[in-house]
Amino acid sequence: MKLDVVTIGRSSVDLYGAQVGGRLEDMRSFNKYIGGSPTNIAAGCARLGLKSALITRVGDEHMGRFIREELAAEGVDVRSVITDPDRLTALVLLGIRDDTHFPLIFYRENCADMALCEDDIDPDLIRDTRCLTVTGTHLSHDNTEAAVLKALHLARKFGARTALDIDYRPNLWGLAGHGAGEERFIDSPVVTAKLQKTLALFDLIVGTEEEFHIAGGTTDTVQALKNVRALTAATLVCKRGPMGAVAFEGPVSDNLDQGISGPAFPIEVFNVLGAGDGFMSGLLRGWLKGESWEVSLTWANACGAFAVSRHGCTPAYPDWDELQFFLERGVKNPALRKDKVLEQIHWAATRKGNWPDMRIFAFDHRMQLEEMVGATPEKIGSFKVLCLEALLQVSAGRDGYGLLCDNRLGQKALWEAAGQGLWIGNTVEWPGSRPLRLEPAIGLDFGGLNEWPREHVVKVLCFYHPDDPDDLKAAQEATLLRLFAASRRNGLEFLLEPILSKHGPVDEASISAMIQRVYDIGIYPDWWKLEPYRDAACWAAAVKTIERNDEHTRGIVVLGLDASAEDLFTSFSQAAQHDLVKGFAVGRTIFGDAARGWMKDEISDAAAVQDMAKKYAALCSIWDKAREENR
Repeated sequence: MKLDVVTIGRSSVDLYGAQVGGRLEDMRSFNKYIGGSPTNIAAGCARLGLKSALITRVGDEHMGRFIREELAAEGVDVRSVITDPDRLTALVLLGIRDDTHFPLIFYRENCADMALCEDDIDPDLIRDTRCLTVTGTHLSHDNTEAAVLKALHLARKFGARTALDIDYRPNLWGLAGHGAGEERFIDSPVVTAKLQKTLALFDLIVGTEEEFHIAGGTTDTVQALKNVRALTAATLVCKRGPMGAVAFEGPVSDNLDQGISGPAFPIEVFNVLGAGDGFMSGLLRGWLKGESWEVSLTWANACGAFAVSRHGCTPAYPDWDELQFFLERGVKNPALRKDKVLEQIHWAATRKGNWPDMRIFAFDHRMQLEEMVGATPEKIGSFKVLCLEALLQVSAGRDGYGLLCDNRLGQKALWEAAGQGLWIGNTVEWPGSRPLRLEPAIGLDFGGLNEWPREHVVKVLCFYHPDDPDDLKAAQEATLLRLFAASRRNGLEFLLEPILSKHGPVDEASISAMIQRVYDIGIYPDWWKLEPYRDAACWAAAVKTIERNDEHTRGIVVLGLDASAEDLFTSFSQAAQHDLVKGFAVGRTIFGDAARGWMKDEISDAAAVQDMAKKYAALCSIWDKAREENR
C-alpha cells in the first residue's frame, strides 16, 4: 500500500497537567497523550485521511506499548516503530500556566528515540511513500542525524518529496537547562550551521519566525528567510501565530505580507503546545493532494486553531469531516473546546475502536441475582467470573464480543476482562431506582468515574416514559445530564438504556418522543440499548429519530428482558433490518438457569460455564442469522 507520508524522529508520552492556570509545580493530576512532533504529525495526517507511518524507537515497556497502540488506533503504520530493549520511552511533563506560558520538562536522558540509527531505516518503507517529513531535533546528535540523512537520501533517490519542520527546541540541542523546556529561541551558530548543511535536501521547509531565525542565522525574519532561500529551492512556509502563515515558492519578498497566505482564524489561545504539528498535518494534506498554497495554508491554519483551543496535542487535531464542517460553518465560539456542536463532532471522530457487530453478554444484574436462593455478595462475584469464562469461551479471541458488568458485585470479572479486546460496559444505576439514583461508588459529584479505565463504557438504565409526571422527568433528566457530562469529562463513552414498558405504552409515538427528548436536553449517547420491540414500526421510529439527531452515534443494541430465545429471534429479525442496530446485549436468557442452580450448589462451576456458553453461542447464531437474512 502506497503511503502518503512518513515522519521520523521524536516519540514520547505527554503527561499534561489537568489543572489550568497554575504552576506546573502545583499540578495535582495529569492526562496521558502521545507526543513528539513527528508522532503528532503522523497521527494528525492520519486523521485527515492521509496514509502515514512513523520511524522512531520506543521502550520495551508500558509507555512504549501505549504509543504503539495509540498510533495503530489512529491508523498510523507502525512497522518502523522499533522497540528498544535497553532504553525507556521519552516522557514530557507539560502545563498550561496562562495564555502565554506553557511550562514543560523533557525527560529524554538516553531515551529510546534518540538511539535511532541508520540500521533502523527500512528502504522499502521509504520507497513506499510519497513524502518523507523530518523534524529538526534528530539533526542534533550524530547517530540520529545519520539515520535522518539516510532516510532523506533514500527519499530523493526514490523520487519522494521531502519536508522539514524546523521544530527548534534549544534545550534538546543542549543549549538550555532542564527547567527551560518552554524556551523557544537561543542563538547558536553551531545549530545554524548544522541545519544549513541539510536545507538543500528539502522541497518544503516550515517554521515559526524564531525557527527561521536559527535556520537563517539572524533575528531579522525577512533576512533569515532570504538566507535560507540562498541555500535551498524549497517552498518556505513561515508561521506567524495569530496572523496565520505565509509561503514563498520563489524569491522572498521584503515584506512578509507579500507572500502567499491563507486566512487566520479568530480563536481563543488556550494551549500553543502542539499547534505547529497540527498546522503541519493540515499543510501536508493540502500539499500532497495537489491543492494550491492558499488552500493548503487555510487547512493548516485551521488545524493549528483547533490545537491552540484544546487540551493536549494529538487529541486536539480534527479529522477530515470535522475540518470541513468547521471551514463551512465558521467560528461560532472562539473557545472551540466550548463549542458544543463542534465538540460532539470531534468526540465522535476521535473515539477509539470499531464495533460493527455487538454480541454482548449482560451480567450486570444485581437485584435479580441477590434475590436467588443461596446468593451472597461473594458468590455473586464469583458467578460473574464464570459468566466471563463462558463469554471468552464463545468469543475465542474474535472481534465483536463484549460484556455488561458492574463494579459493586462484579469487580473481579471487570478486572479480568481488561485488555482482552472485549467491549466492556460498566453499570452505574442503583437497581430498580425511580427516580434514577446511582451506585454509591459513583459519588455525589460523580467523581468515581475518574477511576474507571478508558475502555469502560458508562451504562445507565433509566425507567423513563414521556408521559411521566413533570417533576419525575425533571429529576431523572438532571441525573442523566450530570452523568453524561461526567462521562465526557472523563473520556468515557455513554450507553443509555431507557425502559418505557414498565410505566406506559410502547409505540412509535412514545419511542420517538423519548429519544427526541434525550437529544433536546443535550445528551448524545454513544450507544442506545433498547427494548426488544416486536413491531417493525417501533424499530423504524427509533432508528429514524436517532439518525435525525446524531449521524455519529455508535449504534443500538437490543436488550433481552429475560425473553425466550423464540421471542428474541422475532425482535432480532425486525431489528436486524436496520444497519444502526449493531447487535444484542442479553443476560438472564443466557445465565438465568445456570445462576439458579449454581447459587444452590446444584451444579458445578464447569457445568454452569458450559450451560451459559451453549446458550450464549446459540443466541449469537440467532443474531447472526437474523443479520445475514437482512443484509
